[in-house]
Formats: sequence, structure tokens, C-alpha cells
Amino acid sequence: MLTCARGQVTMTRMRYVVTGGTGFIGGRLITRLLALPGTEAVHVLVRRDSLGRFERHAVDWDKRVSPLVGDLTSADLGLTGAAVAELGRIDHVVHCAAIYDITAAEHRQRLANVEGTRAVIGLARALDATLHHVSSIAVAGTYRGVFTEDDFDVAQDLPTPYHRTKFEAEQLVRTTPGLRYRIYRPAVVVGDSRTGEMDKIDGPYYFFGLLAKLAALPSFTPMVLPDTGRTNIVPVDYVVDAMAVLMHADGRDRQTFHLTAPKTIGLRGIYRAVAPAAGLPPLVGSLPRVAAAPVLQLGGRAKVLRNMAATQLGIPGEILDVVELAPTFTCERTAEALRDTGIAVPEFRTYAPRLWRYWARHLDPERARRDDPAGPLVGKHVIITGASSGIGHASAIAVAARGATVFALARNGEALDGLVAEIRRSGGDAHAFTCDVTDSAAVEHTVKDILDRFGHVDYLVNNAGRSIRRSVSASTDRLHDYERVMAVNYFGPVRMVLALLPHWRERRFGHVVNVSSAGVQANSPKYSAYIPSKAALDAFAEVVGTETLSDHITFTNIHMPLVKTPMITPSRRLNPMPPISAEHAAAMVVRGLVDKPARIDTPVGTLADIGTYFTPRLSRRVLHQLYLGYPDSAAARGVSEPRPAAPSSPVRRPERPSRPVPAVRVPRPVKRAVRLVPGVHW
Repeated sequence: MLTCARGQVTMTRMRYVVTGGTGFIGGRLITRLLALPGTEAVHVLVRRDSLGRFERHAVDWDKRVSPLVGDLTSADLGLTGAAVAELGRIDHVVHCAAIYDITAAEHRQRLANVEGTRAVIGLARALDATLHHVSSIAVAGTYRGVFTEDDFDVAQDLPTPYHRTKFEAEQLVRTTPGLRYRIYRPAVVVGDSRTGEMDKIDGPYYFFGLLAKLAALPSFTPMVLPDTGRTNIVPVDYVVDAMAVLMHADGRDRQTFHLTAPKTIGLRGIYRAVAPAAGLPPLVGSLPRVAAAPVLQLGGRAKVLRNMAATQLGIPGEILDVVELAPTFTCERTAEALRDTGIAVPEFRTYAPRLWRYWARHLDPERARRDDPAGPLVGKHVIITGASSGIGHASAIAVAARGATVFALARNGEALDGLVAEIRRSGGDAHAFTCDVTDSAAVEHTVKDILDRFGHVDYLVNNAGRSIRRSVSASTDRLHDYERVMAVNYFGPVRMVLALLPHWRERRFGHVVNVSSAGVQANSPKYSAYIPSKAALDAFAEVVGTETLSDHITFTNIHMPLVKTPMITPSRRLNPMPPISAEHAAAMVVRGLVDKPARIDTPVGTLADIGTYFTPRLSRRVLHQLYLGYPDSAAARGVSEPRPAAPSSPVRRPERPSRPVPAVRVPRPVKRAVRLVPGVHW
């Protein structure tokens, strides 16, 4: 039925069902199967909500590949008897689907790895097909000694849910009566040895971020690394090529194949292999294993602290628990079956530079945080809410002028179109999205639309706002004022952040600039609806920022002074401070995006803060005098200002010369002193 020569396979016409066909191994295996002579059809089990992902993969396939809509975690894979019957003759069921992430929750791993395998076994039996089960060397657990392809249950310890669920899944395959099967146990699978392509950070990739930080050291720095144990690494192309042959080899049913490298490798070997491509300092020695053992074998609270520190370096604590591969794996059966094919595991050092370059370009968690040499905002994607006028309009122009792509959001679509046209005339890039930030459905739809069309978002400027200047005594029957302001100023920005947070956590980068108010520091009277909404947004950013620090998602709160915008028109003459221009405010927004300080204050706001802490009674008295001296506007009092009567004859009245308001000048030593306060910037 089959002959092998230098990796070429000749066989009769074959039909397959593949689970995990849109995954890293499964997708490449399908491509390899399509290249074999005699492949007639490949049905790929795919969830209905993942059909889009299947279509993206199918671009590289042909019409012999079709989706089989089902779910690995559903009973009978979610397939009806009629759907199974429509498949017709199936020769091979290839089970690649599983959760390979050692950090995933146990209930998810059990549902996919164990119960999913149980359902796939049922399908293989119903179709009378050979089951090809992709297991893992994790089934050997922490067994110390030689672990052969015939070994399975040797009283080994299974330290994590991943180890246990992969063991139980393979056990189901082995103990099902009458099932024809072949089992494949890959080692730690890394990227393609020819292209370096990889789909996620796993295994040794978790340490690449740490190595990248070491690359920033001077080239003459002597490096000494601990011996943290050894692992077994194979490239994905070897796994796929080997499986394509082993699946069809005669007389191999009920056999297990170790897809492992002949030699293990440790952290020092990985370091030396990637050093030329990464620009790492030379490795001049090593610390004994006993130096690293206390850290790796910690327990209790010390282990929690260790895991916290590791997380800051991008290394999950669970990885440190299994960093040392205890068993020694043999693969005589696999080597014998592949002897005449030319398929073998290449040495890690021969393809490690390709892995590193691909990781640096596509997987490095810090790649999104790198600034373009042409400027920190060049090529960045920035969402600005409330972009139709005022601060948002000016900020969009300023950000686009610095090379960013602006996604302008507001309710006024006509004004947004004008903004976009203005930016594009100047050579910038901007796109308009009509969106009401008080509408959850609109926010979710807009964010999804932006991500689908443009791929990613780097920054969010929460600028959309509503202001009401009215004393509380005139607001006792106007609770809706407080609700409306809160809906725009607080819940709107929160909606935007929550919609973007999963995307930012995946990219491990995101920055939010909140346009807050200096009134939060000054507790300005007559703004009892507006200022608390901004204070709530400040507190939200402070709290969330402590939770997202390891994800590199950060926040800047700008305590903006009064700005000359349409929003202040009703009360412009009734405010004690002169307004700054929208362009000045936009410069503060740009600074928040570029420098990313925790907050940007003004001298007056800082002075108000100091007064609140050190002279609270005096501060309260001053604010009360401002309350008395600057009354509510006519609109706030609910009355209409009478229009002046038209004169009977035109009379030219001399205009009152305007007296410029002197700007508040802050001595340079004071500015320098304030900049020494961490997180506070003028």
C-alpha cells in the first residue's frame, strides 16, 4: 500500500478527518498531506465561530479541504449521525487538537484534552478509521531514567494538569477495545527550522525576552548562567514530516513514536545558539546546578514571590516548576521507521538564529512598545474619542502630524469627515467612526471594526466629555445632570478600556490618556456633577494600572486646565482662570502619549493639591469665596438672558478695550522642584 524513499510517500487514495487543523501542527500537517499522492479529501473539525479562521488557512489549501462544523468539547463532537454518515469512507482520524498551554486552567485542559479525546475516539470507532493521536512527552512526568516508546505507566509523578490530562488522554486511546491507533509523542515543539515561523510563545520562547534584555548589556560583559536543567526541542517541520510518513507506514498500528531530538539542551546551549543573532554578550562560564535549585524548588509563600518576580520578566511561574526534563527519551522505533526517508531532527544551533529573528519580528512582547526611529508616534494606531471639536479635534491633528494613524470617534459624523479630510490634505492618515461612547453596543462594534480592519490599536485618548457648571442648590431636582455627565465622562471611557483590554493583553502593550481636569485637584465649586465624574475616571485608571502593569498596559491622567472649547461657552466669563487654547491642550495629550507619565498637572492644580493637604481650612475658604464671587450662569439658573432692544437709529458705541489677562508665571526653580516628584509632571 505504501513505499517510502527520501520522504516521498506513495499510497492508495486516502480520506482524513483532522482535529486542530487550524492550529500550529495541524495546519502544517494538512498542507503536508495534500502534497502526498492519493490524498482525496480532508475534513477539518472546526467550531462554527472559528470558520473565519478556517477560511484564512484554506487560502493555502485547495478544494479537497472542507470544514466539518463541530466542537471538541461537545458530546459526540457536536456531530449528528447524519453528519457522520455524510463523511462516507474515512481512512484516518488525526487528533491534533488539545490545549498545549501549561498555564491554562485545569478545567479547560481536562475538557479539551481528556473529554475531547474521548469524543474523537468515538468518531474513529464509528468511522472504522485508524486514530492518529498526538500525545506529548509530558506523559512521562518527572520519571527519572530512560523512558522508551513502549513505556507508559511507570508510576511516574505528573506534576501539572497538563501532564495529567495528556497522560489520561493517551490512556483512553490505549485502553479502548478494538481501536486501531498510532500515538505520537513530540518533544517541545518550536518554530520551523527553515523559516523560524512560530504561532505563540511557549517552551524556550519564554526565556527569549530575558535574553533580549541581556542583549542590551555592553558586548564585553562576561555572562555566567546557572545550569537550570535540560529540555528536548524539535522544530515543527520535523514533527509534521515524520508524522506524514509514520501515519502511512505498513504494520505500525498500536505503536508509539517519540518525535524527540537525540540530544537534550539547557539554557546555556540555547544562549550560545541564539547569541550571534541576538547580539548577546559572550558566555564565559556557568553556575552549578545547586545554585539554581533553591529557586526552582521553592514552595509556599516563597514560591508565590518567585512567581511574581518571574511574571515581571515574562516567564510564567508554572514554567519554572517543570524547567528541568527528568526523563531521557529514546526513539529507536521512530528512527528505524524513518531510516530511508532522510527525515531527521536538525541540531538546534543550526536553526536557532531563524527562530530568534522570527520571534523578534513577530512574537516579542515588547515589539509593540518599540518606537520607530523616525518618531515615537510614527506608525502607531491611536483612538481619540470626542474628536469632532475642541481638544479632540486639535489632538487628532497633532497626533496625525507626528506620523500616527488616527481613529477619530464622535457622534457628529459630518464633523469627523471634515477632520479626516483636513488631516489627509496635510499628508496624514485618519479614519472616522461614528460612535456614542455611552452606548455599549456601539463601542463594542466600533472597536471590533477597527481591529478587524486595521489589526491593532496602540493608544486610546479618552477625551469625549460633558461639562455642567451649576451650583448644587440649583441641582436638587436635576439628578439627571449627574447621571448624564457620569455616563459620558466615566462610563464612556470605562467602556472603551474594557473593549480594548483583551486585545492589549494579547499584544502586551497599550496606553490610555485620560483627559481629566485640574478641577479634580482644586475641588472647584459649581462643578459637583462634572468633577466627581473625572475623579472617578482618575481612580479607575490608578486601580486598573496596578493590575495591568505586567501586561504593559499603562495610563496617563491629564489634569487639564480650562480650555477654550465650545464646551465652556455657556460659562466662559464666569470662570476665575483664563482658558488655554485647544492646541496647547493637544500638546499635553501628545506628551501623555509619548512620555507616558502617570499624570500631567498644572502649576495651579499642584498648588491647589498642596493647599488641600497643608492648609485645608484656608483652601476651603478661598473656594467658597470663588463660589460667591462667580455666580451661576443664566442657563444654570433656568432663566433666559434678555436680549438688548434694537436702537431706533444706528448708534456707534465705542468698544471697550480688552485687557489681556497676564499668564501665570512659575519660577523655573519651582518647575524643576515639582518635576522631582515621581509621577507628577507640568
